[in-house]
Amino acid sequence: MVERVIAACDGAAKGNPGPAAWAFVVADGDGVPQRWQAGPLGHSTNNIGELMALQQLLAATDPGVALEVRLDSTYTRDAVTKWLVGWKRNGWKTAAGKPVANRELIQDIDALLEGRDVTFVYVAAHQVDGDPLNAIADKAASDAARTQEAAGGTAADLPVPEPASSSAARGGRSASSPTKRSSSGGSRTLAARYAGTCPCSRPYAKGDTITKVGSSWGHPQCAEAHA
Repeated sequence: MVERVIAACDGAAKGNPGPAAWAFVVADGDGVPQRWQAGPLGHSTNNIGELMALQQLLAATDPGVALEVRLDSTYTRDAVTKWLVGWKRNGWKTAAGKPVANRELIQDIDALLEGRDVTFVYVAAHQVDGDPLNAIADKAASDAARTQEAAGGTAADLPVPEPASSSAARGGRSASSPTKRSSSGGSRTLAARYAGTCPCSRPYAKGDTITKVGSSWGHPQCAEAHA
C-alpha cells in the first residue's frame, strides 16, 4: 500500500504575461520520479501557470494518499496555506477590499484539498544543488510554454533539466553532480541524475555521462555526430 507520494509542480510564462504552461512530476515515497505531465495555457501569467500546475497535480493524484508538494512559488504556497481562510471569510475579498485574483482557480484548489493530507514544501528554483523534482517540473513547464503543446510520460522519458551554472544560480551552493570537459569539442558533460533517452533513440542510465545533443541530452558520441 502506498503511504505517501512526493510531487513537484511549476508554471512558466515567457514574458509574464506571455506564452504560458503548467507542469507536474509525481514520484514515489522515496522521491523517485514515476510520471509527469505538462499543458499549455496560451497567453497567460506565471501565477496562473503555478496555480494550474497545483490544480492539475491534485486532480491527478489519489486523494486518499498523503501528498508532499514541492513548489518554488511563494504566491501559490501562501494562497492555499495562509490567505485562503481570510479570503473566504471576507467574501473572496483581499484585506484591501479588492476581489481576489485568480479566484476560480483557487476555489478549485480549495475543493481538491478538502479532506486530504497535503504538505507544501517550498524549494528555491534554479539552484546548482537544487531539488531535482522541481527542476524536472520547471523544464517541462518551460518546454510546454515555448511549444504550446501538451506532453507527459513516465520515468523513461523525463524532461532533462539543463544544469544551472554556479554563477547564475542563487544561493551559491556547490553542484551535486560532477562536471568536466569532454576530450573533443569542449562540450560540458555531466552524470545523468535520471535515466533517459538520447535523440539517437538509445537509452542512458542514471549516472552515465551525458552531454548536450542538439536541444536535448544524450551520449557524448552522439553529440559529435550531431555537430
